[in-house]
Amino acid sequence: MPLVTTKEMFKKAYEGGYAIGAFNVNNMEIIQGITEAAKKVNAPLILQVSAGARKYANHTYLVKLVEAAIEETNLPIALHLDHGDSFELCKSCIDGGFTSVMIDGSHLPYEENIALTKKVVEYAHARGAVVEGELGRLAGVEDDVNVSAEDASYTRPEEVIDFVTRTGVDSLAIAIGTSHGAYKFKPGQKPQLRFDILEEVSKKLPGFPIVLHGASSVIPEYVEMINANGGEMPDAIGIPEEMLRQAAKSAVCKINIDSDLRLAMTASIRKYLNENPSHFDPRQYLKPAREAIMDLVEKKIKNVLGCDGKA
Repeated sequence: MPLVTTKEMFKKAYEGGYAIGAFNVNNMEIIQGITEAAKKVNAPLILQVSAGARKYANHTYLVKLVEAAIEETNLPIALHLDHGDSFELCKSCIDGGFTSVMIDGSHLPYEENIALTKKVVEYAHARGAVVEGELGRLAGVEDDVNVSAEDASYTRPEEVIDFVTRTGVDSLAIAIGTSHGAYKFKPGQKPQLRFDILEEVSKKLPGFPIVLHGASSVIPEYVEMINANGGEMPDAIGIPEEMLRQAAKSAVCKINIDSDLRLAMTASIRKYLNENPSHFDPRQYLKPAREAIMDLVEKKIKNVLGCDGKA
C-alpha cells in the first residue's frame, strides 16, 4: 500500500464522529511504537514531521522509515509536514514524497496568509497532495513554533468561509484554547477549550475537517516518572482527555499529539538508566521507550480519538 492523503480519512472521520491521530515522528523507535500500536487496533494514521525533525533526522531517512512502516503494517498512512512556514519548505516536502503539508501563515496579516496558503494549495493540488491551513494562533513553544500568550489569538469564525473559499485548503487548524508544548497554562489556571468557537466554525463550514494543534494531555504518570528519576517538570498541565474526546466527536477530524510522545519516551529512558546506571547499550533503554510509546498511542486511539477499527 502506498502513502495516502488525508482526504478520504477525514471524510470517514467526519461522518463517523471520530478523529485521526497526527503523531509527530523524529526517529525509528518513535515511528515503530506509533505504527505497531495502530496496527494492533487497526487504526488509520497521520505521521507528521516538523521542520526541526526534518533537519534532525534527514528528509530521506524519515520518508524511508515511514515507507517501511507501511510495508510492515499495511495501514493507510499519510505523511504530513507539520507547521510549514514557507512555500519553499512545503514545495520541498511535496517534491520529496509527502502526501500532505501544513502551511502556517497564521503569524501573517490576514490577506498575506491567504496569498501564501493559496500558493501552496495550487502547487500541492497539481501534484496530488493536500494542504492544511491555519487561522488563529496557539500560544506555546514546540520546535520552531514560539508564540507568547500575548501574541496568541482565537480563530474568528466570521473569517473561515472567506479563508477556505479563497485558498482552497483541504482542512483548517483553528485556535480554541489548546497550546503547544508541555507548559500550556500558568499554575492554578485550568484549561478550557472554546467549544462555542468550534461549534460556530462547524456551522459555517458543514462537513469540513477541522484540526486541533497543541492537544497533548501531558499525562501525569510520565511527568511524575521524569521527576522521580532526576527530572524537573513542575506545574506541567495539558488538555484534559475528556475535552479532546468531545472535540473528536464533532467537526475535529485531526488531533495533533507530540509532547505526550516525548514525555513517554523520556520518562521511560530516565527510569531505565536510573535503575541500570551501568548499562550503555541504546537497545536496552530504547526498547522500553518504544513500548511506552506503543502503550500511549494505543490508549490515545481508543480513549480519545475513537479511530480504532477504522483503518
